[in-house]
Amino acid sequence: MPKTYNELYLRARSALKQAEVEGYTLEARLLASRAAGKTKEAFLRDLTLYTSKECEDRLEALLQRRLAGEPLAYITGDWEFYGLPMHVTQDVLIPRMDTEVLVDTALKALRGRKMDARILDLCCGSGCIGVALAHELPASHVLMVDISERALEVSRENIRLNRVNRAATLRADALEKPPMSIGQFDLIVSNPPYVASFDILTLDSSVRDYEPLGALDGGEDGLMFYRAIIHNWIRALRPGGLLMFEVGEDQAASVRALMREGQLQDLFSVQDTAGIERVVVGRRPKD
Repeated sequence: MPKTYNELYLRARSALKQAEVEGYTLEARLLASRAAGKTKEAFLRDLTLYTSKECEDRLEALLQRRLAGEPLAYITGDWEFYGLPMHVTQDVLIPRMDTEVLVDTALKALRGRKMDARILDLCCGSGCIGVALAHELPASHVLMVDISERALEVSRENIRLNRVNRAATLRADALEKPPMSIGQFDLIVSNPPYVASFDILTLDSSVRDYEPLGALDGGEDGLMFYRAIIHNWIRALRPGGLLMFEVGEDQAASVRALMREGQLQDLFSVQDTAGIERVVVGRRPKD
């Protein structure tokens, strides 16, 4: 017997609630609208209409993936970051709200001072940081760098999706020296892999089993990328320019020490909404 879109939504909602999925109401709506091939607005408008067996089967397949633990963002291919739509795949980390603190810190440093800044988003992944900065600072020039070509494909899709200008991508290894032709930047922002290798085993299965390990593994102590970036990439920072890192919980003091060893000055950190030091900032000395 044909079912309405509302009946499909209620089926998904009930299954997610029974599985104790947080936000089951919103997730059910997103999964049902994805199965129907409709926007969220169109899906709500058409709740009383009848759908097809094919749509019902598509929803059941999506629902089973979610119940198995796959993150919603990878199932729908969509997420939101800094109020902007972002395309995501399993080649990139799902953008987190914590990372918006890094964007806020960068905007506070540049707005009214350097609106046409050259910005480098290092270890860019989905490009969410670089795209958000390019959107908020349309006169800026943003270069997004990652070692993964598949991640850069996602970054380029998000550049197109959000119609940001003066944004580009480049494949390079953050653990090595920057390409000679890259030039210098007013700001380098980076949310590098920072989970200690052994600690990856303790992560929630939704992260450990689905998100790319290469974007998580920060080496034995979680600080491998910070060391390499400070050692190799400071030369890509203009004198007086800023380096901003997102850091993991309890890493801020260690990263500040590394930045101090790298001769960076005016060091400070910024807390997230939970009171955790989430962003560490340093300035390259002027010549």
